[in-house]
Amino acid sequence: MTFLKNAISRVRHLRAVRLLLIVVGVGGFLFVFFIGVYELVHVTESTGFCISCHDVMNPEATTHQTSPHAHTDCGTCHIGPGIINKFANKLRSVRYLWYYPLELYERPLASPPTTLRPAQVVCEQCHWPKIFYPVRITTIYDYAQDETNSLTQVVLPLRVGSGEQMPEDYGPGIHWHIQNPVYYIATDYARQDIPWVQAEIDGEVKEYLAVDAGLTQEEIDQAEKRRMDCMDCHNRATHVVPNPSDVLNDAMASGMVPSDLPYIKDQGMKLFGDQYDTAEEAAAAIEGLVDFYRDEYPGVYAGREADINTAVEGLKTVYSQTHFPYMEVYWDTYPNNIGHGDFPGCYRCHDGKHLDEDNQAIRLQCNLCHYVPQVAEPGQPLPAVSLEVPVLPESHKDTLWMAKHPYLYGESCTECHTINNPGGSDNSGFCSNSMCHGRDWKFVDFDVAAIQALVVPTPAPAPEGIPSIPHPPVGDCLRCHGPDQIVPFPENHADYTSDMCTGCHQSPESEPPAASPGETGSPPVPHELEDREDCLLCHDPGGKVVPAPASHADYTNDICLTCHRASGEDEGEGEDD
Repeated sequence: MTFLKNAISRVRHLRAVRLLLIVVGVGGFLFVFFIGVYELVHVTESTGFCISCHDVMNPEATTHQTSPHAHTDCGTCHIGPGIINKFANKLRSVRYLWYYPLELYERPLASPPTTLRPAQVVCEQCHWPKIFYPVRITTIYDYAQDETNSLTQVVLPLRVGSGEQMPEDYGPGIHWHIQNPVYYIATDYARQDIPWVQAEIDGEVKEYLAVDAGLTQEEIDQAEKRRMDCMDCHNRATHVVPNPSDVLNDAMASGMVPSDLPYIKDQGMKLFGDQYDTAEEAAAAIEGLVDFYRDEYPGVYAGREADINTAVEGLKTVYSQTHFPYMEVYWDTYPNNIGHGDFPGCYRCHDGKHLDEDNQAIRLQCNLCHYVPQVAEPGQPLPAVSLEVPVLPESHKDTLWMAKHPYLYGESCTECHTINNPGGSDNSGFCSNSMCHGRDWKFVDFDVAAIQALVVPTPAPAPEGIPSIPHPPVGDCLRCHGPDQIVPFPENHADYTSDMCTGCHQSPESEPPAASPGETGSPPVPHELEDREDCLLCHDPGGKVVPAPASHADYTNDICLTCHRASGEDEGEGEDD
């Protein structure tokens, strides 16, 4: 009996041990399995794994490694946190197992704006939009394509700011858009065409519609409205393919490409402008730069061969960062919404022609997001930059100020600004800033009829055939209308003086010229008559300068002075027209 009890006890003990071993074994297996799965998931979200498809992902890999996010794994942004989202992304990505080997992908790869998770989930893992950032000063280097590679430097203070914690009178800053509700309608897949915007400004909700949008209210009501977030501006945050001119400028400024080699900027841009089938073909073409210096600058070649070789390697690096011929990806392939130079960017909404029901525009003033650029021309030192927030006069707060200011230009401008060569681009004064007037703002259009009707002053009636002045008269007309100025006068006005101009040309603040005694409204002659006896040279009814009315078609020179008197001429008897 005791033996039986002992046997049963041993069997139970063995079963318990076996069960324990099974539990421990299964538990250990599951632990190792889940650790392995976790590590596998982590590996498949790593940058190394994601760019392992070689040339297919070369543009993404290269731009990632030259970005501020170079040490951030791909999955951090493209997948984000959360097990459900990770699982869904892994399932969707299975198709790439045959897409890439069978080359079923398109070139260039699509860059859909809808694949990333919301910026609040992804970007804000690291970035906190409520924090206040002070003004950040950046220097832009621009080498000319001349023999000496003349360097122009631009100092640009950026008002990064935020929507909260703003110092008094600082203004909104760039990140105002994130801390305040802004909604928009995009009519294209890449979100480059934005005809409708809704924004809450100082507690008031306003809707803006582009004057040439062509949207009906029904279409607006039915359209998808997206709330603006980080990705609407930072759409290429980690994968910017930069303009090769910008990269070459930086390479020359840093010494990676010697900036004192004759015509190096010009030669580099010519090489980058050619299309090559492969990166190897491009590299061979860049190596031909040695021949250029050997043939055109033998003295430079003889004494600076090492610098020329440095330039060749630097240009290869610039090319590798901006051209990806296998995938047909270049700097202009994907729109980059930061800024407003190469792509519409900010001007998708801030183009001066998005108006609300009160004809107020989405503001376009430069100093919303940055200060007025300060330019140092070749040979000049960088200018001192004041970060003091200027007190703007009421006129500058007009939402249509940028479109209106050419017509409101006057002597009062001198109270704050230098007005040398107004509208020019020689940097001789505030009104001749080359960064403003020396560029073609192709994404801004103030010439739309609806905007012109709001900003162009209505001039007083002028004598028939003589253009009116579209702004109040300001001192010396020759500032803008002299030879080679903004709106040059005709050649035969070369010896006219400013005090003659308003004799014929009238402005909104001018009265039509009074008739001389004995005349019935015939305008006086605003210039001297000596050596100008042939009136029909300028005033022939079929002419182009200041043609006489059609009713004067058969008049001859000896008739003109019967009615029209020279200014200051003694009164005489004359017949009416």
